[in-house]
Amino acid sequence: MKYQVKHVTTYRYSERIDISYHHARLKPLRLPGQQRKNYRFHVSPQPASRNEHRDFFGNQVNFFVIDKAHEKLTITSQCQVETSPRFAGLNFAQSQPWEKVAETVRRVETPLSERQYALPSPLIQPGPELLAYAKPSFPKGRPLLEGAADLMARIHKDFQFVSGFTTIATPIEEALQVRKGVCQDFAQIALGCLRSLGLPAKYVSGYLETLPPPGQAKLQGADASHAWYAVWDPQLGWVEFDPTNNLIPKEQHVVIGYGRDFSDISPVKGVLLGPESHYLDVAVDLIPISADRE
Repeated sequence: MKYQVKHVTTYRYSERIDISYHHARLKPLRLPGQQRKNYRFHVSPQPASRNEHRDFFGNQVNFFVIDKAHEKLTITSQCQVETSPRFAGLNFAQSQPWEKVAETVRRVETPLSERQYALPSPLIQPGPELLAYAKPSFPKGRPLLEGAADLMARIHKDFQFVSGFTTIATPIEEALQVRKGVCQDFAQIALGCLRSLGLPAKYVSGYLETLPPPGQAKLQGADASHAWYAVWDPQLGWVEFDPTNNLIPKEQHVVIGYGRDFSDISPVKGVLLGPESHYLDVAVDLIPISADRE
């Protein structure tokens, strides 16, 4: 698939903001099976300074400072992305038994780049409740990726998607108890389950193309920021799973970045001098394009 990707974030403040500092993680990554070109990043009002760098996890970050008074901030990120199935042809039954992977992770020679994702993180503290939920998917000797796929299917079946029921501050233990939440919650619950078994798992932030009902036009801005998770197999590498939709990500998933949890890969975060209250509006479009429109 080839997409024109556009993400517009608008903040409206209840009072004037005198100065603000922001980090934006909105630039899709270049990966095997995902190519990016013609990237543009625009901020209004015009920043006093800005730079781009990679963070610790390899994500692209745009940092900018606005030093003029403003009551509205608009951040626009857009580019073209070409995707192809990154996990086609994988035989989950050929992955290593999950216990063997957990044992491998405990070894000193295992790279820290993988081991760090088996540890607790700011929003995810593995505990007995997460371990209890994980165990039915991981009986003794089961191949790791078969277990991860079963966990994905169980979360999809057991949890109800309810927009607005949780916030970024809602503990995953609460979402686990009430069996409600959104894609962020489902991804982080899966991470907590996997880490409770000693398995490396990371948070994936990105976009998902949404399709309108048959016979209806696609609404502008109706696509969504999305979240899912990835599991590490020593032989097969990182493999991704989408528990919200119970599927292995294919062409309709666009990756922005990776982290230990949402706090590492929040699309926009910052510090400002002014009122605490604001109104946030986010519009995302993944528009399929053909060769003659490139």
